[in-house]
Amino acid sequence: MSSSDLASGLVFLSQILVGVLGNFCLLYHYLFLYITGYRLRFTDLIIKYLILGNILFILTNGVPRTLAAFGLKDFLNDFGCKLLSYLRRVGRGMSIGSTCLLSIFQAITISPRNSRWAKIKVKAPKYVVFSISLCCLLFMLVNAIFPMFVTANRRNDTTKRRKALGYCSAIVHDKIRDSLYTALLSFPDALCLGLMLFTSCSTVSILYTHNQQVQHIHRTKLSPRTSPETRATRTIVLLVSTFVFFYTISAILQIFIALFHNPTLWLLKMGTLFSMCFPAVSPFILMGCNSSVSGLILSCRRNKKSPNSVRYM
Repeated sequence: MSSSDLASGLVFLSQILVGVLGNFCLLYHYLFLYITGYRLRFTDLIIKYLILGNILFILTNGVPRTLAAFGLKDFLNDFGCKLLSYLRRVGRGMSIGSTCLLSIFQAITISPRNSRWAKIKVKAPKYVVFSISLCCLLFMLVNAIFPMFVTANRRNDTTKRRKALGYCSAIVHDKIRDSLYTALLSFPDALCLGLMLFTSCSTVSILYTHNQQVQHIHRTKLSPRTSPETRATRTIVLLVSTFVFFYTISAILQIFIALFHNPTLWLLKMGTLFSMCFPAVSPFILMGCNSSVSGLILSCRRNKKSPNSVRYM
């Protein structure tokens, strides 16, 4: 085992431990609030969906890549490679889709009454389950073809060209088919990314406008404490910026891996590293968000059985 393999294996293992711990802590928080009688917001279902997607992706992507870095490369058979690759793609889709849904429902929730979102603001909670189901179904269907192009390294098949992906291999076709296939897999990610950027920018604009309108009120206060609107804006910008940064780099690396006939081991490792960054750090962003912003999806507010009793993260 080379020093680079050992270093990459330790990095992947650290990402797994941090990501799983953070997501389970956030999941435990919601379970604790539910058991103790606090009424959760309708958007908490989306966050739970995000947690499950993060855990699924971290385990199906990080564990086999860590084992491969430590020298155990041919430990999966053909069925194991297909199943693990499919679950990894679905988990990644769940993470991206849930982040997109959070951004959309956030923009709807805090929108003013005279905005374009006002008509569906009251009905928004009724569409949460449907939106999650549709998002999950979309990524399951789009990635259903993915296992057909994945095989085990130890498979004795010399009739088809294959490229090594570490612990598994991928069947190589002509450039046109591979390009179309890459575009098909990238379309849902690009759509979610575009929607999230649009709704998040709208949210920041709404909060900034509101902050400007009440700025004279905050100036009359003796306390130099930052306004709730400003803290909410910072949380949104941090979450969106983190998502855009890591997933943009990850998407670019995945496109190169898909198009290159023999991607280098360094490219595969970097693709794994950046793809697991957001699922690992997103629960800490949600747990560390400012809890004093009333009415914001990411404010982590928890209402008890009494409508006047509020629980904060």
